[in-house]
Amino acid sequence: MNKLISVLIPIFLVAAALRLGAEAPLSPEQPCPMHASHMGSDAHHAIVESHGDHAMGFPHDKTTHHFRLAETGGSIEVTANDAKDSVNIDAIRTHLEHISKAFSSGDYSTPMLVHDMIPPGATTMKLLKEKIHFKYHVVDNGGQVRIESNDPIALAAIHDFLRFQITDHGTGDPINLDAGK
Repeated sequence: MNKLISVLIPIFLVAAALRLGAEAPLSPEQPCPMHASHMGSDAHHAIVESHGDHAMGFPHDKTTHHFRLAETGGSIEVTANDAKDSVNIDAIRTHLEHISKAFSSGDYSTPMLVHDMIPPGATTMKLLKEKIHFKYHVVDNGGQVRIESNDPIALAAIHDFLRFQITDHGTGDPINLDAGK
């Protein structure tokens, strides 16, 4: 048994190192290595929206998503387009409160379901979950999850994750930190 463990541990470490290397931080100029292949496809965007509607519990066409970068991390914000749409406002708040707790525990299954892949940054965020803080807030017509860290590797992963979300959801939010300055 000890011999088996001594063989498996190096294999595991090499596999983990290769996996982490495959998730190198993305540059702001190229938000996703497969950007051209999946963003050029209306079918891909329709799949993301359909999976999102199912996983999040509210329709994309009645809500607005924003993924914002910040020096200390960033945020996920979703609001209902109609201020009187209490059903979707409640669903948004329930979803984002759940996401805050899930991400805090290292569970990124919802974005994996929505995007049909592991989003860039998610694996590193999961590994560094103790160095990342998630805080849910109620906002007018919806909710927000703030994501913060002072660890440079975690911060790069958060930015990669948010840039991917901006691109894959087509929100039009800036992918550069200095875009709003």
